[in-house]
Amino acid sequence: MMVGICTMRLFIYEVQSLKEKRHVVKSVIERVKSRFNASIAEVGDMDKWQSSEIGFSCVSNSRRHLDEMLNNIIHFIERDGRFEVSHIEMEIL
Repeated sequence: MMVGICTMRLFIYEVQSLKEKRHVVKSVIERVKSRFNASIAEVGDMDKWQSSEIGFSCVSNSRRHLDEMLNNIIHFIERDGRFEVSHIEMEIL
């Protein structure tokens, strides 16, 4: 069994409060959960209103499959357009 882990830092445009930020982040998290079989959550910068850190993970028996899934999720999040991805850290255990 192999586990893929990824964290992403997001800079969120055009938000003026934590409430607006949480709306954007929650929307992204729910869309990833419904489209991919992955665990995802906001894991950092929870009190900063223009930045967020999200983390997600996948489990598989194939390194190739994990790499493909993580990259698909990353590209899906990057295409959102409401924020800029400033840092990505990926690890397969």
